[in-house]
Amino acid sequence: MATVAAARKVVAKAAPRKTAAPKGRRKVALITGITGQDGAYLSEFLLSKGYEVHGVKRRSSLFNTDRIDHLYHDSHERGLPFHLHYGDLTDSVNCVRLVQQTQPDEIYNLAAMSHVAVSFEMPEYTANADAIGTLRFLEAIRILGLEKKTRFYQASTSELYGGVIHSAQNEETPFHPRSPYGVA
Repeated sequence: MATVAAARKVVAKAAPRKTAAPKGRRKVALITGITGQDGAYLSEFLLSKGYEVHGVKRRSSLFNTDRIDHLYHDSHERGLPFHLHYGDLTDSVNCVRLVQQTQPDEIYNLAAMSHVAVSFEMPEYTANADAIGTLRFLEAIRILGLEKKTRFYQASTSELYGGVIHSAQNEETPFHPRSPYGVA
């Protein structure tokens, strides 16, 4: 409960948000996992469609932006349509702050601890980052009252299905995950 209380404090301190976007305003997308292959391709695509793109990357010892270096600009420059933010799906307050600052029309959650073998070594972290991390962004949308404005896209994996008999899966294919990553 402490994280919800902390998130509400962040919301309470924030400047009032605009209730209506000006006509012709560019759409805003928030992409987690922006430095991955899919995040880089998605950011290029959305920029080509005229979006303002905000990417979320974990703080690490390496500034790993190889896939998006051609898009990246200093976040202090104004008027540029591509911005990077540090963030972590395991931090509720950070998730609320990111959604609050960016006021996205769309959130694309592509971030995950996606190594199957590592998920056996770190099952609790995998669940915290992948499953609960998704919940944190959904809660941020709810807490900030953006349910009608913000659409949420959750990337997934074939690991949900485990060993399947048929090669094509659909909404009716039963889940049989065989790893903590597949479960999360």
